[in-house]
Amino acid sequence: MSDKSKSSAKQSSKVQPEEPSSEIELSQRKKVAAGFPAVASSAKHVYGEVGIIEGTKLMAKINQFDGFDCPGCAWPDPDDHRSVVEFCENGAKAVAEEATAARADAAFFRKHAVAELLQQTDYELGKSGRITEPMVLRPNGTHYQPISWVEAFQLIGRQLKSLADPNEAIFYTSGRTSNEAAFLYQLFVRQYGTNNLPDCSNMCHESSGVGLTETLGIGKGSVTLDDFYQAKVIIIMGQNPGTNHPRMLSALQKAKKNGAKIVSVNPLPEAGLLSFKNPQKPLEMLGTGTSLTDIFLPVRINADVALLKAIMKMLLAKEAERPGTVLDQDFIQTKTEGFAEVKQDLLQYDLDELIQQTGVEQEVIEEVASLLAKESKIIVCWAMGLTQHKNGVDNVREIVNLLLMKGSIGKPGAGTCPVRGHSNVQGDRTVGIWEKLKPELARKLEEHFQFTPPKEEGYNTMSAIEAMASGKAKFFMGLGGNFVSASPDTEYTAQGLQQCDMTVQVSTKLNRSHLTHGKTALILPCLGRTELDVQESGTQFLTVENSTGVVHKTQGGKQPASRHLLSEPKIVAEIAKATLGSATTVDWNGMVANYDTIRNAIEKTVDGFDNYNKRVRNPGGFYLPNGAREGNFTTDSGKAHFTINQPANHPLAEDEFLMMTIRSHDQYNTTIYGLHDRYRGIYHERRVVLMNASDMQKMKLSQEEVVDLVSEYDGEKRVVRNFRVVSYPIPPQCVATYFPEANGLVPHTRSAHGSEQPISKSVVIKIKPKC
Repeated sequence: MSDKSKSSAKQSSKVQPEEPSSEIELSQRKKVAAGFPAVASSAKHVYGEVGIIEGTKLMAKINQFDGFDCPGCAWPDPDDHRSVVEFCENGAKAVAEEATAARADAAFFRKHAVAELLQQTDYELGKSGRITEPMVLRPNGTHYQPISWVEAFQLIGRQLKSLADPNEAIFYTSGRTSNEAAFLYQLFVRQYGTNNLPDCSNMCHESSGVGLTETLGIGKGSVTLDDFYQAKVIIIMGQNPGTNHPRMLSALQKAKKNGAKIVSVNPLPEAGLLSFKNPQKPLEMLGTGTSLTDIFLPVRINADVALLKAIMKMLLAKEAERPGTVLDQDFIQTKTEGFAEVKQDLLQYDLDELIQQTGVEQEVIEEVASLLAKESKIIVCWAMGLTQHKNGVDNVREIVNLLLMKGSIGKPGAGTCPVRGHSNVQGDRTVGIWEKLKPELARKLEEHFQFTPPKEEGYNTMSAIEAMASGKAKFFMGLGGNFVSASPDTEYTAQGLQQCDMTVQVSTKLNRSHLTHGKTALILPCLGRTELDVQESGTQFLTVENSTGVVHKTQGGKQPASRHLLSEPKIVAEIAKATLGSATTVDWNGMVANYDTIRNAIEKTVDGFDNYNKRVRNPGGFYLPNGAREGNFTTDSGKAHFTINQPANHPLAEDEFLMMTIRSHDQYNTTIYGLHDRYRGIYHERRVVLMNASDMQKMKLSQEEVVDLVSEYDGEKRVVRNFRVVSYPIPPQCVATYFPEANGLVPHTRSAHGSEQPISKSVVIKIKPKC
């Protein structure tokens, strides 16, 4: 084979298409989020996909007491009321994507070979439409073909029963999966004999769960939506609410009107952090909008611990000047432990050096410290800008240190707020989706279902990728999600999936994980969040948990996209029956016939779900117990823990950059709604790298120039090609790229200490101009 042929063969094996668009268009970045453009975008997507009449019906049901939970983010709804328009632009896009009239039916799969589909972009794949019936790709096949549900379940059951060890199977869960489906899934998997239950939380907020559990005794945030309206200071770190959690903007707007000050900490100045025009209030949209951020700190990527230490050193100095007026000494003495050690650690740092690490002007940091010195009703919000680093757990623990110093946990208007992504990622973990089976849940599962769950810790996402790539795992099932695109090290992850004997994906629409498949591959199409779910006992509803720990109903009313679709609980139950046979101790048919039966089982085995079926039928549902919210810390000592954490260390050569992956305004997770990033002024292109203008000058790179990006870890180079350079206000030697296009640069060999979360927000790269 010639060198040219070798190159072509290697190129064709790429999981992601690498051709740049020739139509890129750049404009001024926006300084106001939402408003009329958001309304117009929502209408375009919804009405374009499902029509005006059906679209209007759907919009009237999003996040309503008698409707369905938005399939997008997990931002909470008001407890006591709902507005007529209780959704955001990206929520409308998510609903339009699911409710689309387009269909990927048997004729579609006959027409398009897998190799052909693999060359399409994620956007093009998503526009194929809803999958209408079960599909199978046989060994050495080129096209997916229809398969009956009965044969599909039998095929999966035979494959699972043929494995030498249950630990050779991996069962992944997406955050959109309901409580009922997730509970059945973990029940089946554990009765099968493994704890291999990786989930999307492993990739987004695992660092939050670890850090919060270590310090406060619970791996969830402590605040409610009402706390935002009582807060005096809200700090937003490593989060872009305007794109990723747009409904949060209305809460911030109300907080501002109630007198709160907002501090934003982020490498990029995002429109949603600056100003907001509320689409629910038409008269407001005619004005200039509500200014949100009072103090903006453009911190360098992953310099958050250094920033927090600088602020805390300033607070200690103010406390020394005015003892008892800055720190909550009574709270520290009665509710915490470890403060003396943390104080001593802080005193060892040089303030000037900490400030230099952040890249933020000293006067701006002092302004924040002066603001915090006067207030105790403080909320800190964060997202993956803090968690996806090698020191992600330390980032979260340092936030807790700051709040504990101020006594700002366990009181109204104060506390922790890790803002979750997918709409039930927190609920899935609550009902048992975790590779680490809690002893209490194990005991109750054994007691209620009369089997002994496995005790060995299972694979998380990172170790699951390694297990597949090394041949230790031979079966992969995804209950929702797009594993290959969401995971780090795209090519390596794909190789792992392709080495499996079987891959099974439970999905609503076509995605890249269907095309990077095992020797045998199945696509099992399920009902969407918007659709009617009818089982033997009648119409069913499902439940989910939002970011503030509220469990509530979700019930679709739209006719299913196809008569062949099954619900996720039904699919899980049928796979369990086909796999476990007469050995099972679970009445799977009874569970699925009436979802109240599943909820009764959850009530008996998972703490906090007393009177589940009764309480969840109340409008708005119910709050799960949260000790930190009440100032009761369920740690071993019964007190909140101060911890000693180190600032991140990223030594960079002159030609190296620290890269973070981000989302565009036209996507949610791996779902690409369009090719425009309206707020950042980038249109028709996703393969871009945002760079500081001074760095471009040093590198002699011009606007829109096409470059390759290279990361190197342990002597292994990873390359993603054909990215266009875009000048952007980002700190020097920091760059940003879109996820999932740049995921191929994220090494699977590096993860956060303590949580094993990917380091997608701090990857060292080089930028190579095209020769």
